[in-house]
Amino acid sequence: MDRIRIVGGNELNGTIPISGAKNAALPLMIASLLTNETLSLENVPHLADVEQLTRILGNHGVDYSVNGRREEQASIYARTVNFTAGNIVDTTAPYELVSKMRASFWVIGPLLARMGEARVSLPGGCAIGTRPVDLFIDGLKALGAEIEIEQGYVLARAPKGLVGNRYVFPKVSVGATHVLMMAASLAKGETVLENAAREPEVVNLADCLNAMGAKISGAGTPRIVIEGVASLSGATHRVIPDRIETGTYAMAVAMAGGDVLLEGARPDLLETALEVISRTGAEITPVNSGIRVRRNGSGILPVDVVTEPFPGFPTDLQAQFMGLMTMAKGQSKITETIFENRFMHVQELARLGARITLSGQTAIVDGVSQLKGAPVMATDLRASVSLVIAGLAAEGETIVNRVYHLDRGFERLEEKLSGCGATVERLSS
Repeated sequence: MDRIRIVGGNELNGTIPISGAKNAALPLMIASLLTNETLSLENVPHLADVEQLTRILGNHGVDYSVNGRREEQASIYARTVNFTAGNIVDTTAPYELVSKMRASFWVIGPLLARMGEARVSLPGGCAIGTRPVDLFIDGLKALGAEIEIEQGYVLARAPKGLVGNRYVFPKVSVGATHVLMMAASLAKGETVLENAAREPEVVNLADCLNAMGAKISGAGTPRIVIEGVASLSGATHRVIPDRIETGTYAMAVAMAGGDVLLEGARPDLLETALEVISRTGAEITPVNSGIRVRRNGSGILPVDVVTEPFPGFPTDLQAQFMGLMTMAKGQSKITETIFENRFMHVQELARLGARITLSGQTAIVDGVSQLKGAPVMATDLRASVSLVIAGLAAEGETIVNRVYHLDRGFERLEEKLSGCGATVERLSS
């Protein structure tokens, strides 16, 4: 099993290209199930989750091809991938596939809308909480689906097609917003989604669906209106730059010091996070080619944050920010309101010398003057990169184990960081 070795103490200087967003690419790929024509997606990152979803879509009969370079050719730059669901050969998403990636449950919406039926395994457990599928099921029922749960599978049927309706999300859910927006695109009549997620990835999906012939308005606001159409066509669409990767590398610069251009980053996708990072003492400057992040040797200031749905501070940056706060000059409080069990990185940061106390949903971080390198273990995707951020400033060597978590969401992380002067390398077993 691969590991990442980091020797801390080097500033970061140079350019880091920001990849396409994993959280945008996955629902866009699933949208290919809505049409028998080709959906071409530009700026698709080369990540383990993308490869896994490609295999899952192939199980349903989706063909794919990659433009521009051979699959095995090393590059930090993303690809254009063409997905063609000419014939859906299977409307079942089996447990052995869905259990490996929760987002694959989202195929239930397009399969039900296009084929009138879907049999999708319940996702099972998750390291950062239960993330129940009740909102998906209730929303599809509101569109006229008949749903049963049998032997761990959700059986959904709409033999006469889905019918538009008004649905109010009892809590904001990005995944359920994705699914209902896709399903309603092929429903008869108008669907109104209230208290919908406002994340940029939702807007990116709506833009893609509209390019395919859907009629969606209001994406990016709490109220999305979808006028159903009889069929969708193919399209070419670009995946937005990854705001979580952007925030992660901005925090890495804030932690290690230096001057880095985050090439291709869009500041409008994470304004709250950038404002929080700037309050720690980093200088954040939007430029034509992306975002420039600089920090001198004045030290890291403590800042309190609370995770919230967009446009608030993202839960997917909470672990990274905690890594940054471990060396702040004072005490900070980090409150997690989105997912339970999302403080598992605390124990591993403590191995590097961090002083963190948990009180319910809040982590109280007392900054230390120096972290010390140590072997640590990644517990989930975002937690793993918080250990990398801490390791960049730790004295001596840090070994991050279980880096398959990193490979799910960060494209060639060690190459991007080492290109800016960090001592980071992958150790293959």
